[in-house]
Amino acid sequence: MNKGHGSTETLGNAKNAIEIYVRGLNEITLNSDGNSASVGGGSYNQEIIDALWNQGKASASGTCACVGVMGAGLGGGMGRFQGYYGLIADNIVDADLVLADGKMITVSDSSNPDLFWGLKGAGHNFGIVTRFTIKTYDSPVNDWYFAQFVYTQDKLEAFVTQVNRMVKNGTQPKELMNFFIYAWNPQISITEPIIVQTIYYIGTKEAAAPYTQPFFDLDPVFSIDATVPYPSLANSTGLGDNDFTCAHGYNRIQYPVGLLTYNVTNTREVYEIFKQQTIETPALNISTCIFESYSLQGMKAVPSDSTAYPHREDNILASILAAYAPDPSLDATAISWSRKIRDTMQAGQPGRKLNAYVNYAFGDESQEEVYGYEPWRLERLRSLKRQYDPLGRFNFYEPIVI
Repeated sequence: MNKGHGSTETLGNAKNAIEIYVRGLNEITLNSDGNSASVGGGSYNQEIIDALWNQGKASASGTCACVGVMGAGLGGGMGRFQGYYGLIADNIVDADLVLADGKMITVSDSSNPDLFWGLKGAGHNFGIVTRFTIKTYDSPVNDWYFAQFVYTQDKLEAFVTQVNRMVKNGTQPKELMNFFIYAWNPQISITEPIIVQTIYYIGTKEAAAPYTQPFFDLDPVFSIDATVPYPSLANSTGLGDNDFTCAHGYNRIQYPVGLLTYNVTNTREVYEIFKQQTIETPALNISTCIFESYSLQGMKAVPSDSTAYPHREDNILASILAAYAPDPSLDATAISWSRKIRDTMQAGQPGRKLNAYVNYAFGDESQEEVYGYEPWRLERLRSLKRQYDPLGRFNFYEPIVI
């Protein structure tokens, strides 16, 4: 365990178990070649961003400041540099891994390569990463531009239509990312949830203007924009270590859906379900529906069979994140509601099977939905599980069933 942001229900299966806290393993050293860094298994996103940026370098890392780098990377690991460098998993050079039998080994393309393949997308199943090497790159720019907008629900259809125009089925420029959520903010409305959008652009305000101006033209209730150094971006946009997104002490239930594009009618249906339940159950009104459109060129350039991460065809990561103060009487309602929203999101893309990002998965999804539908992929993972964890010592985070 590192920063403690996993929310899958399978964590609850750990009874009379040992939880190993790796947070102290957080040393980050840029290697002498400048093209990679040695990173402790307990390091989290803001730490690696700061450590590398101070030396003119960058790497793949997650979006929220507080999430462990390797915790995300074991399941793939999406982030703002995804269009440039791919997933966190795509940038791991090697890793020191403690196995279920207590042995420590190094995995890489040349050392235990099969297990290295499995670590990159299904790694929660195989051991504890104490240290890893990750690729680093010269920072492409010093500053990032972002714009945030708040809209009332009457703008939803026009807004989603414009988002589709901008992200172009996942082919937007590698510098451009778009995120939006449904959420409650009583300072703006006490009767309905609002839409909050964040656009990130790796470059200047002027370069971003063709993408942001149509959203200014939608007449948002509120907007703000700024240019900041990359290490300040999470804190500037509500995803910092001290923001609610990173706060402990709440129950969180998440259900993900991989999408190709936004179905405008479907996003309205999801909004109405979100609104109805949060009005009926006010304790759930700190929940959010999340829609993430990362740039994808770097991720899609990596062959699908080269890692265990199975969902490279997806363009959008959508999810419901039900959040509430701990109250067992709310659990069944939160789970049922979250499933309904997940199923509604999925219904908006007829003919597609559900892809469930393992880092967001709730725990009741099928093995195929989480780890991929290709029979060869699941059999390879099961073979690795039988070889390296036959007794299921690491069966508490979306376990591979053998």
